[in-house]
Amino acid sequence: MSPAGGADHLPAPAAAGWRARGLAPHARRALVWAAPVALVWGAPAAAQTVWLDLPAAPLGEQVIALGRAARVSVVVPDPALWRRRVPALRGRYDAAGALAAIARVAGARAEPLGAAGWRLVPAAPRPARARVTPPPTPLPPPPPPADVIVTASKRDTPRDRFAGDTHRVDGATLALGGVGGTERLTQRLASVASTYLGAGRNKLFIRGIADSSFTGPTQATVGQYLGDLRLSYNAPDPDLRLADLAAVEVLEGPQGTLYGAGSLGGLIRLVPNAPDLAASYGSATLGGALTAHGAPGVDAQATLNLPLVGDRLGLRLVGTAASEGGYIDKPARGRDDVNRTRIHGGRAAALLRLGDGWSAELIAVGQRIRGADSQYADRAAPPLTRDAAVAEGFGADFAQGQLVLDGRLGAVRLRSTTGVTAHDLTERYDATPPGGAPRLFAQANRTRMTANETRLWQAAPDGSGWLAGFSYVANDTRLRRLFGAPDALAPTTGVTNRVDETTVYGEAGVRLLPGLLTSAGLRVTRSVLSGAGEDLALFARADARAASARRAQTIALPAAAAVIDLAPATNLFLRYQQGFRPGGIAIDGDFVRRFRNDRVATIEAGLRRGRPRRDRFDAAITVARTAWHDIQADFIDPSGLPTTANVGDGRLWTVEANAGAMPLPGLRLEAAATFNDSVIDEPAYDLVIALAAGGGGGDLALARAEVLARLRQIPNIARVTARLGAGYEGVVAGRALTLDGWLRYVGRSRLGVGPVLGQAQGDYVDTGLTARLRFGAVALSAGVTNLLDVRGNRFALGTPFVTGRDQVTPLRPRTLRIGVDAAF
Repeated sequence: MSPAGGADHLPAPAAAGWRARGLAPHARRALVWAAPVALVWGAPAAAQTVWLDLPAAPLGEQVIALGRAARVSVVVPDPALWRRRVPALRGRYDAAGALAAIARVAGARAEPLGAAGWRLVPAAPRPARARVTPPPTPLPPPPPPADVIVTASKRDTPRDRFAGDTHRVDGATLALGGVGGTERLTQRLASVASTYLGAGRNKLFIRGIADSSFTGPTQATVGQYLGDLRLSYNAPDPDLRLADLAAVEVLEGPQGTLYGAGSLGGLIRLVPNAPDLAASYGSATLGGALTAHGAPGVDAQATLNLPLVGDRLGLRLVGTAASEGGYIDKPARGRDDVNRTRIHGGRAAALLRLGDGWSAELIAVGQRIRGADSQYADRAAPPLTRDAAVAEGFGADFAQGQLVLDGRLGAVRLRSTTGVTAHDLTERYDATPPGGAPRLFAQANRTRMTANETRLWQAAPDGSGWLAGFSYVANDTRLRRLFGAPDALAPTTGVTNRVDETTVYGEAGVRLLPGLLTSAGLRVTRSVLSGAGEDLALFARADARAASARRAQTIALPAAAAVIDLAPATNLFLRYQQGFRPGGIAIDGDFVRRFRNDRVATIEAGLRRGRPRRDRFDAAITVARTAWHDIQADFIDPSGLPTTANVGDGRLWTVEANAGAMPLPGLRLEAAATFNDSVIDEPAYDLVIALAAGGGGGDLALARAEVLARLRQIPNIARVTARLGAGYEGVVAGRALTLDGWLRYVGRSRLGVGPVLGQAQGDYVDTGLTARLRFGAVALSAGVTNLLDVRGNRFALGTPFVTGRDQVTPLRPRTLRIGVDAAF
């Protein structure tokens, strides 16, 4: 910091200490911020674009935040201008553009001071003192729109030049109301769905591409990434806490050309905040929650940013902890609120500037989840009650390390990410037969993955450019199972699966006409698959070859797209894309059996107008048709255990519409809806015969007809999902106020594939409301979820075993959270 007209060269830490020791009021009013000047990629920081999320605040506070984010120096010599309120500023800007936007709404002008410094001064002389009653000052207009860059496109494509449905949720929005996980994302987007087995056990689905309800050997249908590295290969959602993120990006529809296997339905990418080399700061959040009909909970989060060696080396640390109170009772065990879940995790990142535009970043992520019991209930029992005499606890451990090398080769960008991942999941299911002694089924899924992705790209502001990349993934999964009395579990058939994938891919975008941008891409993957059964000595084998298998396959995934500009801020996109999942080995009763790879091909068209959160009105509608061949899905085999097989071919129609409006400064209204029409139109013949015969006795033809009827609907996808939302950011009584409310309706769906998993679920409304009021560096927040205290049925499964109970997974009852957060 430096006082106006005085010590312009005073170092920022010294100035901060000067302010902290206390000054006379007139001196404090003259205090200004001067953030260090930095070089990024061989150019002044002022020339680089950065993603900004600056809250509505006094101008002085906002330029402090800008100085930290963009590493520039800003002088504000006028005390009145320093205190003047300015609205929030969000988007991708360079420092000059951001200062111009702030100055415009504040009635000021920016004067350059060297290569990376500015002075903000009033744009016009102050009113004469003789003027007793000045006219009211109108609310400042919103800042000028800035391009949103879809970094998940891998070549930094502006949103209005990206051919496809994409959503970006700011990290600050996800963090509103305390630390949370993936459920925060499903609350925000109508197109993202989830199973509800519990934290760290769920599968995510996008745009109607859903396979099953269990955590078996099949790969997920949604690719999940932290930065450029996938979080898992064929494990469930690790449910990382969404803490200290710049944003979460969601790409809908297959993303096979750029992201390879396991992105049939779409992609979710977490974008973490990188270490800031310009300043030391941190924040902390603490909250407590009360759940109706249940136990209280608590959550905490802390973030610390530390430059270690000038502007060359920095460290950023994030820690989270949460204890979510239970609300399910088990009278047979004499216990209430049994399903408490504890989650502890953190992330550390170290960034080193190597010079000449190159940098290296080391990232470590870890999280531990422990659930004391499952969260389902019996439909026929009293509300929130389950008739089970055993504990069905679960645990999930996740750890990942990444090394990221980033730089430029002239005008070409290069980024290489290498990482290792360990993901362990253990689950216990009640397998007690009606009227029988207590029985447990336990399974442990152990995943180890090594991966690298290296890519080169060059992008232009008009969306044209090119990309070339290479990736390698080695993934080992071991699924072990035990069954028996709770104190005497014995091993049953298990499997191991290994996948080695080597890939080259590329994409190019060309503007053929001023209003026409076309792109095409191709990915070629060589997969080597191997697997084997475990604990087979105790059981028969289907055949000698099925006990172990190894095969190799080469898959090419093409893509083509076009964006047509129909009018200013209005365009039409057309897109064709494919995706696939490799096959593997699964358990079928006491046997092991191979299943083939499956593949999707999607063609879609979308029309959009305006830019969300930048224009007064924005809207988009997309229609997509997907053909899905050799669908991999989990179902219940005749012995009552979950297994995996290719269940047939299917087709899906999806219609999605989104709209947003900003009728008043700071107020945004949103509406979204999705419609899914999905069906398995050609069930696998062998599967139909096996399931019909497994019913035992009776008319086989009638059994086949029943199986066919229940095989036709793709599971876990509601026909209709809709969401309404409203948010406000402004100043009330001199304090920054944030309000956020939403309502989400999830329509009816089926649990899974086959006769046993034909239960209905869904058809409920979920709601939430959060308010945050800031008092300088400290803010208070209050939030309520499930305002209507709806029971509902999110998921009709707690245990896959037939125990004579109709299962439901209720929503968490109405929960009130009070929190406080502070910046330092």
